[in-house]
Amino acid sequence: MAYNEQLANRVRELIAERTTNVEERKMFGGLCFLVDDKICVAVKKDKMLARVAPEIYEAAIEEDGCTPMSKSGTNMTGYLYVDEAYLNTPKQLAHWVNLALDFNPRAKSSKK
Repeated sequence: MAYNEQLANRVRELIAERTTNVEERKMFGGLCFLVDDKICVAVKKDKMLARVAPEIYEAAIEEDGCTPMSKSGTNMTGYLYVDEAYLNTPKQLAHWVNLALDFNPRAKSSKK
């Protein structure tokens, strides 16, 4: 499973600044960061998945470089992809990782 290791390292550092309760798993065709047993961020080859609050989702997918995550043709509200080209600066990456971390305490658990 190929993913952008440099981007994963940058995400790992940002998450570590806010929490130690993180687990890394290979999922979604990349490396997924679960915070408090909940999907938070995933890094793929050329994009990052962020799980954001439903109330900001519609505005977020309108931002440059963002596309909704779809399953069987249905958009999964709260999950969006951000193209790697829009994650180059520390500020750009921190924006998306922090949105995902801010929503995480309210997110439903990923565990069955």
